[in-house]
Amino acid sequence: MLSREMIDIFERSRTIGWVLEPEAKEFFRKAGLPVPRFGWAKDVTEAEKIAAEIGFPLAAKVVSPAVVHKSEVQGVAIGIAGIDELHAFYERVALLPEFAGIHIEEMVEGIELIVGAKIDHQFGPIVLVGIGGTSVEIYQDVAIRMAPLTQRDIDSMLGELKGGRLLTGYRGKEAVNFDDLSRVLLAFSEVLMEIAPYIESIDLNPLLCSKDGCTIADARIMLASETGR
Repeated sequence: MLSREMIDIFERSRTIGWVLEPEAKEFFRKAGLPVPRFGWAKDVTEAEKIAAEIGFPLAAKVVSPAVVHKSEVQGVAIGIAGIDELHAFYERVALLPEFAGIHIEEMVEGIELIVGAKIDHQFGPIVLVGIGGTSVEIYQDVAIRMAPLTQRDIDSMLGELKGGRLLTGYRGKEAVNFDDLSRVLLAFSEVLMEIAPYIESIDLNPLLCSKDGCTIADARIMLASETGR
């Protein structure tokens, strides 16, 4: 499943130790996982072109090898409604260290899940699924299994979540597409098994799920050190 282009993404990212979001999204797109339409704008002209292709409203995030946690430096904007707002965001985040452009993508809605993975030195690849978003560290509503996952693993993981009722149509809201959620989790598990020698951890937070399906709204891949491979 791993193509030369996918491995090249890891090799290009080796010097900084993690994969910038546009590259991470491209990696998962090539792996067959669902990502929004997106582009990496390295100047204002490119930002305008990408925005015109995707259409407003859209989301934008700073791209910088010095910024791992974008929300901590106010490097994320959602619901950008027009070109003036896009310009203002670009100009603000361009002042951040090692600025390398902005990641622009279409807006996606849904229940926020977190899907994560890490390579445990004793057990190998491990997958985490939970209720996601910015409050994930507070609620810690997660379930963990060793990879590769089976459908039985996925069913039991989702059943363990205290917030699992949110996925089934809580208070009149429509249930998420469980078939697509299962497909994404199984595909993620398969990819994880292939890239385990290259990585230390992965965070998809949030994975946005609705009745129409699931989309990776944010992705971070931390790479293993050369000595750890």
